[in-house]
Amino acid sequence: MAKWGMVIDLDKCTGCQACTTACAMENNTLPGESWQDVLFYHEGEYPSAQMKWLPRPCMQCENPSCVHVCPTRATYKDESAGGVVFVDWNKCIGCKYCMIACPYGVRFYADEKPLLEPDLREIFPGGQDKQLWSPPYQSPDEDWSKGIGIQPPGVVSKCTFCHHKTSKAPAGTVDFDEDNPAVKEYVPACVRTCAPKARYFGDLDNPESQVNQLIGDKHGVRLKDHTGNKPQVYYLGAGAGVPAFQPADKGDKS
Repeated sequence: MAKWGMVIDLDKCTGCQACTTACAMENNTLPGESWQDVLFYHEGEYPSAQMKWLPRPCMQCENPSCVHVCPTRATYKDESAGGVVFVDWNKCIGCKYCMIACPYGVRFYADEKPLLEPDLREIFPGGQDKQLWSPPYQSPDEDWSKGIGIQPPGVVSKCTFCHHKTSKAPAGTVDFDEDNPAVKEYVPACVRTCAPKARYFGDLDNPESQVNQLIGDKHGVRLKDHTGNKPQVYYLGAGAGVPAFQPADKGDKS
């Protein structure tokens, strides 16, 4: 059984935020509900200050703290779906415990005051389908038991590694490469749209997979590994600021 993981090469990433835009369009998220965020910050002082950036998806942790604190078990890790962490919107009560427990800040509650005006929820109000909002460009994929589609009011949302795409890939797929015609339609949106090809997606449990080889050859690191969450997202390179987040281990996929 596969265990899906993502590798992000910070030496290649240009901070263009194409991943953020592609994710928003693919998953119909609201402004500020950035499942694929890019964090910008400065290091150093004038005249040697530098702007740096860090792409930050959900880490789909092996030992997710969000799952442990959910009082209704709405948040769960599905090993049959490659170890992706989902939110069952049929069970979620919007208590936000998971948002507090997540050390990466990658969960969102879209019912709050919008970050930008006008409020798209008022322009495209949800109808009888009980959606929080109803944009004209909705994806046909919807599964509230996995937090896929447009959420109802009062629930938490998060990245699903584009499960609605990857789950349709041919059996035995190990690497999701947008340059491979056989699998390009199943590649997660953020990976497929990455212009400098800084993102890779595949099976962490397959020693021959591209993600595994990159982690081993280039000493992949995981953010905040000292928390014990064991992310399934790895970063490569000395680029845009991973040391600032103090990852503990290098190359440890246990």
